[in-house]
Amino acid sequence: MSLRPELTLLADLIPESARVLDLGCGSGALLEHLITAQSCRGTGVEIDPDAIIEAIGRGVPVVDLDLDTELDHFADHSYDVVVLSRTIQTLRRPAEVLRQMARIGDQLIVSVPNFGLLRNRLRLLRGRMPMSRDLPYSWYDSPNLRFTTLVDLEELFTAVDLRVERRIVLAPSGRPARSGQALANLFGAAAVYVLRA
Repeated sequence: MSLRPELTLLADLIPESARVLDLGCGSGALLEHLITAQSCRGTGVEIDPDAIIEAIGRGVPVVDLDLDTELDHFADHSYDVVVLSRTIQTLRRPAEVLRQMARIGDQLIVSVPNFGLLRNRLRLLRGRMPMSRDLPYSWYDSPNLRFTTLVDLEELFTAVDLRVERRIVLAPSGRPARSGQALANLFGAAAVYVLRA
């Protein structure tokens, strides 16, 4: 099974045999890979019924819970790694979800599209809402409730007492950006963060 580049990067950040909770797991592709290739034990959380069925079809344990209000179903420190991939922008209560993640797991991995990408800013200047590979929806049918820049997101991490151990800026291809950390908020299409409480 081949993962898209960003999920391959996420998988590489997760230790062998880790206990992984994947919040907003979608079809379960990441967890399937972690279970089969890295001997991880994992659980997915998803709310989309079609994605749940696909994840179950892959053999991924998945539960149907609302991330904004039902993460208290998980015990303190019950997972080694908690993943929130391309999901924080769809949440009503992102700060509370981050706090819950820090309670549930030791290491957090969060990935997010960057609304502050220069191309997005230019589209706004032309009077249009941004659309790109990382923000593929029209404003009226987007699952995204929030649009954040990397600077704003990092301020939220600080506000909820999370320490950024690593930030990997991604190019539009989903692979690490060649420009690295310099001017990430302007030229990074997305970013992956490794965090600890």
